[in-house]
Amino acid sequence: MQSLQDQDDLIPRPRGSLPKLCAAVLSAMTIGGVLFLSPERLFEWVAMVILILTLGPLLHGLCLLAEEILYHSNTRHRGRGWSHVLPACGLWGKTLLAAGLAGLLLHLVRHPLPHQGQSLKLVFLASSLYPLLKSLGVLGPSEVEVSALCEGRKMNVAHGLAWSFYIGYLRLVLPRLDDSITAFCATKTSSLGRGSRKLIILIPLNANISHKLNEEDNRILYCDNLPNNEIDRAGVRGRVYKHSVYSVFDEHKKVHECVLEYATPLLTLHSMSQESSAGFGEPERRQQVLLFFRTLQDILENSLECRNHYKLILLNDEHEEDPHFLSKAILRNLQQQEKEEYCLTPSPQQEKGEYCLTPSPQQEMVNPFLSQSSSRASAPPIKGDWHHPDPISREPTLMFSLDPPHTLKHPEENSHHYPGK
Repeated sequence: MQSLQDQDDLIPRPRGSLPKLCAAVLSAMTIGGVLFLSPERLFEWVAMVILILTLGPLLHGLCLLAEEILYHSNTRHRGRGWSHVLPACGLWGKTLLAAGLAGLLLHLVRHPLPHQGQSLKLVFLASSLYPLLKSLGVLGPSEVEVSALCEGRKMNVAHGLAWSFYIGYLRLVLPRLDDSITAFCATKTSSLGRGSRKLIILIPLNANISHKLNEEDNRILYCDNLPNNEIDRAGVRGRVYKHSVYSVFDEHKKVHECVLEYATPLLTLHSMSQESSAGFGEPERRQQVLLFFRTLQDILENSLECRNHYKLILLNDEHEEDPHFLSKAILRNLQQQEKEEYCLTPSPQQEKGEYCLTPSPQQEMVNPFLSQSSSRASAPPIKGDWHHPDPISREPTLMFSLDPPHTLKHPEENSHHYPGK
């Protein structure tokens, strides 16, 4: 198992409109061929085919309507009337409109032929056989169609679990995470305050979660818990939410502390795949884990409350020979945060509402607030934390210069442009 450096290669993207484009090209080619061979019969044949393809679903909708009226009108529809039942059975909207237009077109362009009656018989025969084939599953939707429908309407198990995880847990605890880390560092000697201040959420593809991380990787050791957050929730007074702090050791035995946990909804997915009554096998579980990751990522990216307080790590289960895969995955993400992010740390002027930026310890920064004089411009770069006597003010100021404008040439060459110089 390893951390994915390029998660886009594994996370499924939303399905696009390529099937519609292919269908449109195929229809255009077919209509072009018919137009070339029999241009005088084109509109009649097109109208007849559309009538067959739309009349069949309408007859199947009548069969569904009989079931809904006899057995489900009170339990599923709760007396909402025909305006709800008819569209639910497919007896309204685009299908009905297409069938009406096709019938009208067929009536207008129909040519009197000796075998015209047989053509009408073919239309009704094909339409009446459609409900039978549809009910038997011969014309049923494919797995791709069902998957696209569920993803488009947010009906997957993964969508529900991701929203439940966000609303019932992450939205409550992530806004309080920074205060919890500050309180933890104030009472204990810890490097957590100088490292990552985000909640690292692990999402393994196989949904197999170990309740003790040291059993998964002996380089990860439990350190302590952050202060409890007590929130009144669903009738429970002072429900406790907590996070655990772990010490992660690298190959040089250097310790890195972080707040770490697995995504608990994956326990539900794993348990469902173990129950035969759930109809949820291993391939479906893997697909739902990927959808869970993508959905949770989209939710958190659009949440102002949780922004910059989390880090999702998707773990691939294809390589399990490395006993330290988990610690390496965590350390790679911690190092990436240290290289790409700046943390906002309080300065001695915090009480006055002033702050200064602290770069990563591994980076060398030149103090931009040094004087522009030649003696200070040649000062070497300052490593680590740098605090300057003129910190950034929270309120911007506008400064004006009373000196006349100068060109880039030497002042002596342009002295004739300014009287008195």
